[in-house]
Amino acid sequence: MLKYSIRRLLGMIPMLILISIVVFSLAKLMPGDSLSGEIDPLNTNPEYIAEMREKLGYNDPLPIQYFNWITGFIQGDFGKSTRFKIPVFDLIMEKVPNTLLLGVTALIITYIMAFIMGMYSGRRPYTLGDNAIAGFNYVMLAIPSFVAAVFAIYIFAFQLNWFPFAGSVDILTEQGSFEYYVSRMHHVLLPAIVLGAMSTASYTQFLRNDIIENSRKDFVRTARAKGTPMKKIYNVHILRNSIIPLVTFLGFDFAALIGGAIITETIFTYPGIGQLFLESVTSRDYPTLMALTMLLSFLTLFGNLLADILYGVVDPRIRLD
Repeated sequence: MLKYSIRRLLGMIPMLILISIVVFSLAKLMPGDSLSGEIDPLNTNPEYIAEMREKLGYNDPLPIQYFNWITGFIQGDFGKSTRFKIPVFDLIMEKVPNTLLLGVTALIITYIMAFIMGMYSGRRPYTLGDNAIAGFNYVMLAIPSFVAAVFAIYIFAFQLNWFPFAGSVDILTEQGSFEYYVSRMHHVLLPAIVLGAMSTASYTQFLRNDIIENSRKDFVRTARAKGTPMKKIYNVHILRNSIIPLVTFLGFDFAALIGGAIITETIFTYPGIGQLFLESVTSRDYPTLMALTMLLSFLTLFGNLLADILYGVVDPRIRLD
């Protein structure tokens, strides 16, 4: 397992280099540059603009610009945000805790709902309850996340007043106090429910279909013939084999939830990585945009590695060596 992990980590290096070249090239193909976000070209002395471009290295050949950028990136220097006027690294670190809290909470909600509905549908296929769960899943798959978010805000925030509709914490609470953490959970629950519920449908259907398929295999018939209780058969033998496909999704969820949070965080005005990514696109904050794109790419590759490692943990029959 250790040798496999090391090989995969080393194999990620060429992929990250290729991704960095693509990200850098796309940033250079976009109109303007980082300096355009800091100054007003119409009301600034052209000589000053030319001097700053030379000083910042924007007149250097593209290979040199790429080398300087990737060298600084590896050392933790992501550049300076042209919108917020602070280092991009500090800006991202400020938003990461909110997105991690949202992502982990949404992931927990996803798996709890998927396990409950998937286990029920798998043990009682083609019943009224199974059809009701399937109908719910089809609705979740059909509704766009931004529509679900708007309806959730209208119903649960405006009409029922159960949750706040914006922000990540009540500004009146003292940071570090018990009320502060309660307020953070109160603010994150509604966007997490929306984000988690939208991902539940595919998980539920995969788990349901695998449970039905595994319940017809020979090892289940053998367990029944030996008199093993049905509850133990489903909860131990069948479930252990059925959760393997879900492990595949778990690795990718780390990046997928952050990517999916772009719309959710924007609608809920939740200050996280997703909202920051969209703001960097609209404001042409290229240093922030490039750093976030590299971060999402790394999370995707790391999630793939994590899924493969969890494969071997869940199913010992899978040998990674």
